[in-house]
Amino acid sequence: MLSRRTFGSLMGATACIGGAATISTSAPTLDFDAIPLAAHEAAMRLAIAAAKANPFYPFGAVIIGAADRAVLAQGVNSGKSNPILHGEIVAINDYAARHGNQGWADGILYTTGEPCPMCMSAIVWAGIGVVVYGSSITTLAEVGIPQIMVDASVVRDAAPFYRGRIMGGVLRAETDALFRNRQRG
Repeated sequence: MLSRRTFGSLMGATACIGGAATISTSAPTLDFDAIPLAAHEAAMRLAIAAAKANPFYPFGAVIIGAADRAVLAQGVNSGKSNPILHGEIVAINDYAARHGNQGWADGILYTTGEPCPMCMSAIVWAGIGVVVYGSSITTLAEVGIPQIMVDASVVRDAAPFYRGRIMGGVLRAETDALFRNRQRG
């Protein structure tokens, strides 16, 4: 598990958005467009590092605090023990265990692969403010990982009460290689 350390310390001062962490159940307070791409890439590298714990299905996820860029939770696919334990679900469970069922809107979930419909639905129900992924569902299917071919944005758009943002393709070359070169068997 990653310790609760500031994401900004991993990136340097330029990645810090500033201000103290806030816990809120309302809409995200952060201007998502103000986050530099380098900050998204650094967080995605944390998700990639988590993913390497499962060389067969390298779906890793981290939840980062929007205000202080702290690592709040992480997860890796544990589907061998339970079919619903995708990386995002494990990260959501880790977050709830550490922080309770609060403050979701102020989090950014970074994941190596586009959330499947189950995971995206859980993200919607939790109210996580932003999802950033690397490889698309289409790419995951192309490299031989079975997928339900429903884009995360379709699930998001089917929930009129949810106002979360989705950003795809961050470090896509690295995440695509992770899935393409995964162990088989």
